[in-house]
Amino acid sequence: MSTSLIASVLHLDRRAVQALRITDSYSLHRVVYSLYADVRSDADKSASQASGILYADQGGDFRGRRILLLANREPADCLDGEYGEVRSKPIPADFLDHERYRFKVLVNPTRRDNASGKLLPVKGREAIGQWFCERSESSWGFRVDAERLQVERIEVLRFADKHQHPVTIAQAHVQGQLVVTERSRFRLAFSQGIGRARAFGYGLLQIVPLIDNPFA
Repeated sequence: MSTSLIASVLHLDRRAVQALRITDSYSLHRVVYSLYADVRSDADKSASQASGILYADQGGDFRGRRILLLANREPADCLDGEYGEVRSKPIPADFLDHERYRFKVLVNPTRRDNASGKLLPVKGREAIGQWFCERSESSWGFRVDAERLQVERIEVLRFADKHQHPVTIAQAHVQGQLVVTERSRFRLAFSQGIGRARAFGYGLLQIVPLIDNPFA
């Protein structure tokens, strides 16, 4: 891989969640991004240049919360010098060289309407599964086993951004097995995320290599 990637886990206890005022998707976005140096200029942001940061909220309970992070640079060890704990390690050079992986990912499934040009949410478990299968081969460099694909927890999130503008995001949790068909696209999909709304915790491919069992 040309750019080294750092995988991290952010652990937040109840005190940190309350002190950092994590109440919705935007507040979590704010907290995650504050862990990393802002390397983009205003012009980069206006041009929608990628932040280099992906994350996936693993949720939690009354004791705290766990967030997975992937970025092209190191995060801070904690927030505001005292909240949370971040554990990091580099992604091994050969991690993306395998043929098959088990995966799960939170996606924002959308299609652009040809007539209006508007982005519309893909609705329904079957339609989302079909959308994911199509996009994986055409854009993300891998093929999924449609028979084993699981589409779950289809929801619509609504929150306000930093300018208090309303944001609505349709989401679905997708998991299954994939086979790499185009290595360069697959590497890009992993390092930059897939689909839309990546700034709000979507698109991080959580993958585990599937190694053939010689005794099977």
